[in-house]
Amino acid sequence: MTTLAIGIDIGGTGIKGALVDVDSGELQGARLKKPTPRGGRPTDIVEVVVQLVTELLAEVDGADVPVGVCFPAVVLHGRTMSAANVSNEWIGLEAEALFEKALGRNIHFVNDADAAGVAEVRYGAAQDTRGLILLTTLGTGIGSALILDGDLVPNTELGHLLLDGRDAEKRASFAAKERGRLSWKRWAGRLQKYYAHLEMLFSPDLFIVGGGVSKHHEQFLPLLTLRAPIVPAALRNNAGILGAAALAVPRVRPDAGSAATDQWS
Repeated sequence: MTTLAIGIDIGGTGIKGALVDVDSGELQGARLKKPTPRGGRPTDIVEVVVQLVTELLAEVDGADVPVGVCFPAVVLHGRTMSAANVSNEWIGLEAEALFEKALGRNIHFVNDADAAGVAEVRYGAAQDTRGLILLTTLGTGIGSALILDGDLVPNTELGHLLLDGRDAEKRASFAAKERGRLSWKRWAGRLQKYYAHLEMLFSPDLFIVGGGVSKHHEQFLPLLTLRAPIVPAALRNNAGILGAAALAVPRVRPDAGSAATDQWS
Protein backbone atom coordinates (compact mmCIF):
# COMPACT_ATOMS: atom_id res chain seq x y z
CA MET A 1 0.00 0.00 0.00
CA THR A 2 1.37 3.41 -0.98
CA THR A 3 2.13 5.80 1.89
CA LEU A 4 1.18 9.33 0.87
CA ALA A 5 2.03 12.66 2.46
CA ILE A 6 1.80 16.27 1.37
CA GLY A 7 4.98 18.28 1.16
CA ILE A 8 4.90 22.09 1.10
CA ASP A 9 8.02 24.13 0.35
CA ILE A 10 7.80 27.85 1.20
CA GLY A 11 10.31 30.13 -0.49
CA GLY A 12 10.81 33.85 -0.91
CA THR A 13 9.34 33.90 -4.42
CA GLY A 14 7.19 30.78 -4.65
CA ILE A 15 5.30 28.25 -2.55
CA LYS A 16 5.25 24.72 -3.95
CA GLY A 17 3.40 21.60 -2.93
CA ALA A 18 2.70 18.06 -4.04
CA LEU A 19 1.46 14.68 -2.95
CA VAL A 20 4.41 12.37 -2.36
CA ASP A 21 4.78 8.62 -2.20
CA VAL A 22 7.17 8.66 0.75
CA ASP A 23 8.25 5.06 0.16
CA SER A 24 9.56 5.71 -3.35
CA GLY A 25 10.14 9.48 -3.20
CA GLU A 26 8.00 10.04 -6.29
CA LEU A 27 5.49 12.83 -6.74
CA GLN A 28 1.92 11.64 -7.14
CA GLY A 29 0.24 13.96 -9.59
CA ALA A 30 1.22 17.48 -10.52
CA ARG A 31 3.42 19.79 -8.47
CA LEU A 32 1.45 22.92 -7.62
CA LYS A 33 3.05 26.34 -7.29
CA LYS A 34 1.75 29.74 -6.26
CA PRO A 35 3.69 33.00 -5.91
CA THR A 36 4.74 34.00 -2.42
CA PRO A 37 2.62 37.03 -1.48
CA ARG A 38 4.48 40.32 -1.67
CA GLY A 39 6.00 41.16 1.70
CA GLY A 40 5.90 37.53 2.87
CA ARG A 41 3.68 38.25 5.87
CA PRO A 42 2.53 35.30 8.02
CA THR A 43 -1.22 35.65 7.42
CA ASP A 44 -0.74 35.89 3.65
CA ILE A 45 1.62 32.92 3.41
CA VAL A 46 -0.61 30.79 5.63
CA GLU A 47 -3.55 31.57 3.34
CA VAL A 48 -1.63 30.33 0.29
CA VAL A 49 -0.55 27.15 2.10
CA VAL A 50 -4.16 26.44 3.06
CA GLN A 51 -5.15 26.82 -0.60
CA LEU A 52 -2.43 24.40 -1.73
CA VAL A 53 -3.20 21.79 0.92
CA THR A 54 -6.93 22.00 0.16
CA GLU A 55 -6.27 21.44 -3.57
CA LEU A 56 -3.94 18.51 -2.86
CA LEU A 57 -6.35 16.89 -0.40
CA ALA A 58 -9.05 17.07 -3.08
CA GLU A 59 -6.91 14.70 -5.17
CA VAL A 60 -7.26 12.04 -2.46
CA ASP A 61 -10.89 12.84 -1.56
CA GLY A 62 -9.90 14.58 1.67
CA ALA A 63 -8.17 11.54 3.14
CA ASP A 64 -6.23 11.99 6.39
CA VAL A 65 -2.86 12.53 4.71
CA PRO A 66 0.09 13.80 6.81
CA VAL A 67 1.40 17.26 5.96
CA GLY A 68 4.97 18.51 6.15
CA VAL A 69 5.94 22.15 5.64
CA CYS A 70 9.45 23.51 5.18
CA PHE A 71 10.32 27.16 5.65
CA PRO A 72 13.39 29.42 5.17
CA ALA A 73 14.13 29.99 8.86
CA VAL A 74 15.66 28.44 11.93
CA VAL A 75 12.81 26.39 13.40
CA LEU A 76 13.01 25.77 17.13
CA HIS A 77 10.18 23.77 18.71
CA GLY A 78 7.77 25.05 16.07
CA ARG A 79 8.84 28.69 16.41
CA THR A 80 10.56 30.53 13.54
CA MET A 81 13.63 32.23 14.98
CA SER A 82 14.79 33.97 11.79
CA ALA A 83 13.41 35.05 8.41
CA ALA A 84 15.06 34.80 4.99
CA ASN A 85 13.36 36.63 2.11
CA VAL A 86 10.09 36.87 4.04
CA SER A 87 8.66 39.37 6.53
CA ASN A 88 10.45 39.95 9.84
CA GLU A 89 7.07 39.28 11.45
CA TRP A 90 8.08 35.60 11.33
CA ILE A 91 10.91 36.11 13.82
CA GLY A 92 9.89 34.57 17.15
CA LEU A 93 6.48 33.50 15.80
CA GLU A 94 4.76 30.27 16.88
CA ALA A 95 4.58 29.38 13.21
CA GLU A 96 3.82 25.67 13.46
CA ALA A 97 0.80 26.37 15.67
CA LEU A 98 -0.33 29.09 13.26
CA PHE A 99 -0.31 26.67 10.32
CA GLU A 100 -1.96 23.92 12.34
CA LYS A 101 -4.79 26.18 13.44
CA ALA A 102 -5.44 27.35 9.87
CA LEU A 103 -5.24 23.83 8.42
CA GLY A 104 -7.16 22.15 11.23
CA ARG A 105 -4.55 19.38 11.51
CA ASN A 106 -1.14 18.60 12.90
CA ILE A 107 1.86 19.18 10.62
CA HIS A 108 5.61 18.61 10.67
CA PHE A 109 7.37 21.98 10.39
CA VAL A 110 11.05 22.13 9.44
CA ASN A 111 13.81 24.35 8.05
CA ASP A 112 13.98 24.22 4.24
CA ALA A 113 17.66 23.19 3.98
CA ASP A 114 17.09 20.47 6.57
CA ALA A 115 14.18 19.14 4.49
CA ALA A 116 16.36 19.13 1.37
CA GLY A 117 19.09 17.24 3.22
CA VAL A 118 16.67 14.59 4.42
CA ALA A 119 15.37 14.17 0.87
CA GLU A 120 18.86 13.78 -0.63
CA VAL A 121 19.79 11.17 1.97
CA ARG A 122 16.61 9.21 1.55
CA TYR A 123 15.93 9.53 -2.17
CA GLY A 124 18.80 11.36 -3.85
CA ALA A 125 22.56 11.77 -3.99
CA ALA A 126 23.24 10.12 -0.60
CA GLN A 127 20.73 7.27 -0.85
CA ASP A 128 22.05 4.15 0.94
CA THR A 129 25.05 6.14 2.28
CA ARG A 130 25.68 5.87 6.01
CA GLY A 131 27.84 8.06 8.21
CA LEU A 132 27.85 11.85 8.36
CA ILE A 133 26.34 13.65 5.37
CA LEU A 134 26.71 17.42 5.00
CA LEU A 135 24.52 19.18 2.45
CA THR A 136 24.97 22.82 1.51
CA THR A 137 22.78 24.88 -0.80
CA LEU A 138 24.59 27.62 -2.71
CA GLY A 139 22.19 30.40 -3.63
CA THR A 140 21.36 33.84 -2.26
CA GLY A 141 22.97 32.58 0.92
CA ILE A 142 24.29 29.18 2.02
CA GLY A 143 21.90 26.75 3.65
CA SER A 144 23.07 23.57 5.34
CA ALA A 145 21.87 20.24 6.65
CA LEU A 146 23.78 17.74 8.77
CA ILE A 147 22.59 14.14 8.93
CA LEU A 148 24.28 11.35 10.89
CA ASP A 149 23.27 7.76 10.09
CA GLY A 150 19.84 8.99 9.05
CA ASP A 151 19.28 11.29 12.02
CA LEU A 152 18.88 15.00 11.24
CA VAL A 153 20.82 17.51 13.35
CA PRO A 154 18.57 20.54 12.77
CA ASN A 155 19.29 24.23 12.25
CA THR A 156 23.04 24.02 11.64
CA GLU A 157 23.20 27.38 9.75
CA LEU A 158 26.73 26.69 8.53
CA GLY A 159 26.53 29.52 6.02
CA HIS A 160 27.27 31.81 8.94
CA LEU A 161 30.67 30.37 9.76
CA LEU A 162 33.39 32.98 9.35
CA LEU A 163 35.39 32.92 6.12
CA ASP A 164 38.03 35.60 5.65
CA GLY A 165 36.48 37.42 8.62
CA ARG A 166 32.96 37.51 7.17
CA ASP A 167 29.93 35.24 7.05
CA ALA A 168 30.82 32.47 4.64
CA GLU A 169 27.71 33.13 2.57
CA LYS A 170 28.88 36.70 1.95
CA ARG A 171 32.03 35.29 0.35
CA ALA A 172 31.11 31.89 -1.08
CA SER A 173 27.41 31.84 -1.99
CA PHE A 174 26.36 31.87 -5.63
CA ALA A 175 25.08 35.40 -5.04
CA ALA A 176 28.63 36.39 -4.00
CA LYS A 177 29.95 34.94 -7.26
CA GLU A 178 27.42 36.92 -9.26
CA ARG A 179 27.91 40.09 -7.24
CA GLY A 180 31.69 39.97 -7.64
CA ARG A 181 31.53 38.75 -11.26
CA LEU A 182 33.88 35.94 -10.29
CA SER A 183 35.06 33.32 -12.73
CA TRP A 184 34.32 29.70 -11.88
CA LYS A 185 37.98 29.27 -10.93
CA ARG A 186 38.08 32.27 -8.58
CA TRP A 187 34.79 31.27 -6.98
CA ALA A 188 36.08 27.71 -6.56
CA GLY A 189 39.01 29.17 -4.61
CA ARG A 190 36.57 30.60 -2.09
CA LEU A 191 34.60 27.35 -2.03
CA GLN A 192 37.81 25.42 -1.38
CA LYS A 193 38.45 27.50 1.75
CA TYR A 194 34.86 27.05 2.88
CA TYR A 195 34.58 23.30 2.36
CA ALA A 196 38.06 22.66 3.77
CA HIS A 197 36.97 24.49 6.92
CA LEU A 198 33.78 22.43 7.11
CA GLU A 199 35.82 19.26 6.63
CA MET A 200 38.18 20.25 9.43
CA LEU A 201 35.27 20.88 11.79
CA PHE A 202 32.98 17.94 10.97
CA SER A 203 34.92 15.28 9.00
CA PRO A 204 31.87 14.30 6.92
CA ASP A 205 31.75 11.13 4.85
CA LEU A 206 30.06 12.95 1.97
CA PHE A 207 29.38 16.52 0.89
CA ILE A 208 26.31 17.28 -1.24
CA VAL A 209 26.03 20.61 -3.04
CA GLY A 210 22.55 21.88 -3.87
CA GLY A 211 21.00 25.10 -5.07
CA GLY A 212 20.31 26.11 -8.65
CA VAL A 213 24.02 26.39 -9.46
CA SER A 214 24.45 22.67 -8.84
CA LYS A 215 23.26 22.04 -12.40
CA HIS A 216 26.61 23.58 -13.43
CA HIS A 217 28.57 21.40 -11.00
CA GLU A 218 31.08 20.34 -13.64
CA GLN A 219 32.32 23.95 -13.74
CA PHE A 220 33.46 24.08 -10.11
CA LEU A 221 33.24 20.83 -8.12
CA PRO A 222 36.20 19.21 -9.98
CA LEU A 223 38.33 22.20 -8.90
CA LEU A 224 37.92 21.34 -5.20
CA THR A 225 40.37 19.11 -3.31
CA LEU A 226 38.87 17.46 -0.23
CA ARG A 227 39.20 14.17 1.61
CA ALA A 228 35.49 13.41 1.39
CA PRO A 229 33.68 13.04 -1.92
CA ILE A 230 31.69 16.12 -2.95
CA VAL A 231 28.76 15.56 -5.32
CA PRO A 232 25.86 17.59 -6.76
CA ALA A 233 22.38 17.26 -5.32
CA ALA A 234 20.06 15.04 -7.33
CA LEU A 235 16.58 16.29 -6.51
CA ARG A 236 16.84 19.98 -7.41
CA ASN A 237 13.54 21.88 -7.01
CA ASN A 238 11.66 18.94 -5.51
CA ALA A 239 14.00 18.38 -2.57
CA GLY A 240 12.11 20.56 -0.08
CA ILE A 241 8.75 19.01 -0.98
CA LEU A 242 10.11 15.47 -0.70
CA GLY A 243 11.90 16.09 2.59
CA ALA A 244 8.96 17.85 4.21
CA ALA A 245 6.63 15.02 3.18
CA ALA A 246 9.06 12.33 4.39
CA LEU A 247 9.44 13.99 7.78
CA ALA A 248 5.65 14.11 8.20
CA VAL A 249 5.46 10.31 8.31
CA PRO A 250 6.99 8.57 11.36
CA ARG A 251 8.72 5.35 10.37
CA VAL A 252 9.75 2.27 12.32
CA ARG A 253 13.49 1.70 12.51
CA PRO A 254 14.20 -1.77 11.12
CA ASP A 255 16.89 -2.43 13.75
CA ALA A 256 15.16 -1.05 16.83
CA GLY A 257 12.03 -3.15 17.33
CA SER A 258 8.40 -2.33 16.66
CA ALA A 259 8.14 0.17 19.52
CA ALA A 260 10.82 2.48 18.19
CA THR A 261 10.12 5.08 15.53
CA ASP A 262 11.78 8.08 14.12
CA GLN A 263 10.73 10.70 11.65
CA TRP A 264 12.05 9.23 8.45
CA SER A 265 14.97 6.81 8.41
